[in-house]
Amino acid sequence: MSEIFLGLGGNGENQSLALSRANRHGLVAGATGTGKTVTLQGLAESFSADGVPVFVADVKGDLSGIAMPGSPKFKHAEKLESRAKELGMEDYAYSDNPVIFWDLYGEQGHPIRTTVTEMGPLLLARLLDLNDTQEGVLQIVFRYADDNGLLLLDFGDLQSLLQWANENAQELSGAGYGNVSRQSVGAIQRQLLSFESQGAAHFFGEPALEIDDFLQKDEEGRGYVNVLAADQLMRSPKLYATFLLWLLAELFETLPEVGDPEKPTLVFFFDEAHLLFDDAPKALQDKIEQVVRLIRSKGVGVYFVTQNPIDIPEEVAGQLGNRVQHALRAFTKRDQRAIKAAAETFRINPDLDVEAAITELKVGEALVSTLDEEGAPTIVQRTLIKPPRSRLGPVSAKERAIIQSVSPFDGKYDQVVDRQSAEEVLAQKAADAVETAQEVEEKGEEEVAKRSRKSTSIWEKAMSRGAKVAAGGVAGVAAAAVLGKKSRANPVASGLTSAAGSIATDLAGPIAGRFVRNLIGGLMR
Repeated sequence: MSEIFLGLGGNGENQSLALSRANRHGLVAGATGTGKTVTLQGLAESFSADGVPVFVADVKGDLSGIAMPGSPKFKHAEKLESRAKELGMEDYAYSDNPVIFWDLYGEQGHPIRTTVTEMGPLLLARLLDLNDTQEGVLQIVFRYADDNGLLLLDFGDLQSLLQWANENAQELSGAGYGNVSRQSVGAIQRQLLSFESQGAAHFFGEPALEIDDFLQKDEEGRGYVNVLAADQLMRSPKLYATFLLWLLAELFETLPEVGDPEKPTLVFFFDEAHLLFDDAPKALQDKIEQVVRLIRSKGVGVYFVTQNPIDIPEEVAGQLGNRVQHALRAFTKRDQRAIKAAAETFRINPDLDVEAAITELKVGEALVSTLDEEGAPTIVQRTLIKPPRSRLGPVSAKERAIIQSVSPFDGKYDQVVDRQSAEEVLAQKAADAVETAQEVEEKGEEEVAKRSRKSTSIWEKAMSRGAKVAAGGVAGVAAAAVLGKKSRANPVASGLTSAAGSIATDLAGPIAGRFVRNLIGGLMR
């Protein structure tokens, strides 16, 4: 059975994590400065070496060093090497890991984007901190957009549709959508403006993230470690938590069922996990619990990293089979409750006073219990945690730039694509309506009715877009050949797909869009 070495237990036995049980989720907890980040880094390294892709949020900026090998010149190198020798790690040597940097703001890595439609009204309502009435209005706007083929790609699209809904509230109510109040629309628009000023608008738009890009391996078969630069993102904790929840939901909806594989499809580390549950309404907590419970069958292991284990709701904590508990401090009554709660989650070790040990653990020590081959928790052991092989500390700006330049996704997400969506469609309709009204006044309704449509037909518009995409694709392939890069794109297929998507959008919205794109995709195979 393949397993990841975690450290040496107080009973003299190696403590390991079985890869076949790694999708049963886990918890890494402990007070600040007790070694959580080092444990996380060591786990990510080991998963990568075993061919398992990893996603991790770099909250403090120091996890980026996982891309570079450690060094004997590091000020704590002697301690790391001494710990490795103490644990019997005869093969210990400094090494790097294949890393892809990501950043919602596009400054320290590839930008990550999704569309407003893909985010959905439930998560968006939480992000904007809307009340029930305002969320109801948002639901109406989303439903109207779906019914009328209006693409909601970015905040501009949503603002435009909200303004339209505000001006056409009676029409929406008469069509059975429900009541839309000016006050609710105004509140939503103000929240959107507030989040735009915090940089949240960077997250919405195209090209949207393709989830499969998180599941890549390098030429040596090592899983890529996807590092999200989250130091700036943490200034907007609600955006951070909502983004990671959206990402989990996307993984759940996108990946196929695999049951219990020999090793995970992806391991997902959720640092500062308490932010996910702070002030979350019951409906959202239920969704989180459901996703965590079911996503393991997609081969995804979710590991929550937090200071206090009681930050994780019981319904979720009960599903975390692999646990690494670093030291906790008993400064307050809440701390004391946390120590007692943490101790009660472990399988009893008659030779260890777990509650006392939690407060006595040194830096680099932890209480460890994982799932065995039969899926049962092992007896908790006080464990010396293994040292990482990569750098402890951040990469430099120059090192980051070099790693970015050789990324398999260099150029794929860097440029924003602004195609026609709700904002442009509504603006064109408004302009056409004004111009047509003037024509009717000057020429009469009968004469105006004889002329052709003011807006280009969907077929002409779609094929024009498709031709542009195909031409751009041919140019991209030529440039890639000059630069020595391989292009995965088929420009003709891309052009037809773009045309099909445009036709479908204008005809019948997102559902038809998916249908026609799939149809064209089948013809091109």
